[in-house]
Amino acid sequence: MKHNNVLPNQHFRKDWQLHVRTWFDQPGKKKSRRTTRLQKAAKIAPRPIDGLLRPAVRCPTLKYNTKLRAGRGFTIEELKEAGIRRKEALTIGIAVDHRRKNRSVESVKQNVARLAEYKAKLIVFPKKKADVSEAVQLKGALFPVQQPVNEDVERKISSVAQIEAYATLRKARSDKRLKGTRDARAKAKAEEEANKKK
Repeated sequence: MKHNNVLPNQHFRKDWQLHVRTWFDQPGKKKSRRTTRLQKAAKIAPRPIDGLLRPAVRCPTLKYNTKLRAGRGFTIEELKEAGIRRKEALTIGIAVDHRRKNRSVESVKQNVARLAEYKAKLIVFPKKKADVSEAVQLKGALFPVQQPVNEDVERKISSVAQIEAYATLRKARSDKRLKGTRDARAKAKAEEEANKKK
């Protein structure tokens, strides 16, 4: 035993069946999930199985922000740049998120390009008298988010690296902090020298 912990004294010997979690319905659930997926695909046909088009967004926090993933929906600004009305977006299979904010020009451009590519490949059937029997439903992912290629190349360390950044910053900080004291000291010294000359 380590530390000051309670000794294990639980005796789960009687009625152990009550304390064990079992799932014998796994094969049946697998089949029912598959059936549900097929029913949903048939119901929304000929629209893509993957659902609505999602934007490419950066994961939050410093730990994950190097990764791109699919977001909840496009911002109003992105839709405006792409020339799509907010109410029209959902009718043509584009997800909208009114709460998301654009923090960079790069992400706006990326998502506007994504919308433009989607619009170029989009086929809209009229509501009435539309023969969709020959239309092929997209089975895979709808415009999957691609991770950007890292274009950083290995290069020699330049003379810039020889500058002692930490020491420079600390000196600048102390100079700023001690400015008043040093000025007062210099002023007092100048007055003392002026008094000596008299």
